[in-house]
Amino acid sequence: MIHLTLPIAPTINHYYGQSGHRKFIRPAGLKFRQEVAEIVADAGHPTIEGRVWLFVTVSPANKRRQDIDNRAKPLQDALTHAGVWLDDSQVDLLLLYRQPVIKGGRMQVIIMEVEDGIEQKAA
Repeated sequence: MIHLTLPIAPTINHYYGQSGHRKFIRPAGLKFRQEVAEIVADAGHPTIEGRVWLFVTVSPANKRRQDIDNRAKPLQDALTHAGVWLDDSQVDLLLLYRQPVIKGGRMQVIIMEVEDGIEQKAA
């Protein structure tokens, strides 16, 4: 089980940009990826090769109305880039939970490797 405290991910709308047919990661997304990579490297966990469950508490930076699910894909992409797992397609269960506002925002992440994936656990 991996526990990480991360900065709040930018929303998907602020993570990716597009120029013509070219899709790119915006500066806010690159900064977030770099921060996550540093935190993951400091944690020193080996790369997960099996199926995973991902539990995330999202503490927004302010009280503005926002969809917390718009932060899931940038988070998973950053965790992939940081080498937590091989690919975010390994995630069988994703649970997002909104917490109270924290200045600057924060995400608490728990990653559990599961042997048989969600089908077996639910049975």
